[in-house]
Amino acid sequence: MKKRRSLLNSLHVAWIGGMFLFLYLPLSVLITFSFNSESYPSPWKSFSLKWYHELYQSIYLWNAFKTSLIIALSATTISILIGICLIFYASQGGRISKFLTLFYGNMVIPETVIAIGLLSFFVFSTIKLGLTTLIIAHSVLGIGFVIPITYLRYQEMDQNLTEASLTLGATPLQTFFKITIPFLRPSLIASALLVFILSFDDFILSYFCAGSTTQTLSLYILSSIRSGISPVLNALATVLLLLSITLALLFFSIRKRTRIF
Repeated sequence: MKKRRSLLNSLHVAWIGGMFLFLYLPLSVLITFSFNSESYPSPWKSFSLKWYHELYQSIYLWNAFKTSLIIALSATTISILIGICLIFYASQGGRISKFLTLFYGNMVIPETVIAIGLLSFFVFSTIKLGLTTLIIAHSVLGIGFVIPITYLRYQEMDQNLTEASLTLGATPLQTFFKITIPFLRPSLIASALLVFILSFDDFILSYFCAGSTTQTLSLYILSSIRSGISPVLNALATVLLLLSITLALLFFSIRKRTRIF
């Protein structure tokens, strides 16, 4: 019995190790060849930082990076503000609380469907595709993650706290900003980080809603790889990977704590 259990444990460990190897081996190859002095797919020759130097000097790439950063920050801010407003109206006993579950659909509806729907809406409304439509599209995607996270946190709140605040003479607005918002702060920060990562790395919405005048980082990468994989893209992917890992670690650390500071 013990031998069988030991064998099952060994197989389980081997299976998990194989899965991690399958997932992260391509990333390790990408990171390794970003430091190769020769262009990909040449074999390893010597360690070099010249691709990171070219990455730093690439004007078009950084313009696309700046556009993606503006869109991600704008979408995150809009999503958080809309989420706060909806939670406020729900805390006042309004009927909006019955419709908050509709925002859960963004987590199961394919992003391609959302992108095509938004594109059809923009074309029907004669809205010119560009930076504005991208911000709107990414905000729609972001709200679908902000509302479920913050509303779930709000439902865990002890309503006796708000009742005590109102009883002591505070207005509903003062109660919301001094009692409810501090309680929601971990979920707000966590959802903001998640929306930022999703918006910054998003390709499908950008592809459908960018038009011909706006180029995000994901669209720039698509246009670059059509002529072959550049080692500069390996360097860029390594930088983005480190950024995403940092934000993801911050996201999970915040979700595990009830207080931020």
